[in-house]
Amino acid sequence: MPRKKLPKTAVPRIYFIDREIASGKYPNAPAMAKKYETSISSINRDIAYMRDMLDAPIEYDFFKKGFYYTEPTFRLAAAYVSMDDILALGMAKSLLDLYRDTPIHEAALNLLESISAPLKGEKNIEWFKDRIIIPRTASVPVNNKVWEPIVRALKDNKKICFQYRPGHYGQGGIAQPEVTATRKKSESRRVCPYQLLFDKTAWYLFARDENRAGMRMFALSRMEGISVLEESFTIPHDFDYRTLNGTSYFGVYAGAQSQKFVIEIFGNSGWVQERIWAAEQTIQETDNSIIVSFVSSQGDKVLEWILSQGPHARPRAPKDFVEQWKQAVQAMGKLAV
Repeated sequence: MPRKKLPKTAVPRIYFIDREIASGKYPNAPAMAKKYETSISSINRDIAYMRDMLDAPIEYDFFKKGFYYTEPTFRLAAAYVSMDDILALGMAKSLLDLYRDTPIHEAALNLLESISAPLKGEKNIEWFKDRIIIPRTASVPVNNKVWEPIVRALKDNKKICFQYRPGHYGQGGIAQPEVTATRKKSESRRVCPYQLLFDKTAWYLFARDENRAGMRMFALSRMEGISVLEESFTIPHDFDYRTLNGTSYFGVYAGAQSQKFVIEIFGNSGWVQERIWAAEQTIQETDNSIIVSFVSSQGDKVLEWILSQGPHARPRAPKDFVEQWKQAVQAMGKLAV
């Protein structure tokens, strides 16, 4: 029975069939299925769809045992793919630049290119290519020798061991970068990998560290010598990292306790009001500032954000967080002397 609606995944296969039939080689369904590495039934359904829905003049030659176009000049156009579909596909390829330095970039880009390849001959199809731009930002490359075993371990729920190289200082909490001032050399770690997290062009592994009996965050760029162990583990059925950040949106790091943050923003604050920083934020306007309030467990990330605003932001609560900000500002002041 022919399809009434073409699945998105069938688009490149439809164009493949079109090219094969238009070649004049009288291809049959088994030959095309083998060449495309799909089922014969899928090919037959696609051909029926091409006939019934796209008005393709396809006939079967019983002597040559293959399909042909009764109109030799006939070729499928991209007309039945909507402009919204084309724009979405093009934007998806542009967004992949955010993952340029990761192993998934090339495979994902090749897949999107194969889907869009039949459309390239259409007039003005990629008008947006040089008009809608996603600029490159500083990113952290990920080695496939690190990526592949981690993904495999995630899929099979297998423990891994690796060498980990310290980076910058952390402030504690259940999801801080796992480094300290005294550990400078790489050290062996054995963990249960829970989730891969992406934050500002860098990848992190959130895992239960068996040596430290707690959850830790590991930067993939500082992991090496990864081995997937035979030993399996079980993730708690209700676990999800996204529930640990206090419903705020400041990246991957989170602390053990949620607090209510009150931040005062001075000067041009329009861009702050335009953004959603947390699920239940409130914004209050004063004569010369705005006050943003929200609940979060991402104290270190909130502090990083406030410091990045320089003299245009200051925290008003909680009290211990205000003190932490003051100490950071004083330390910065000493560097400026």
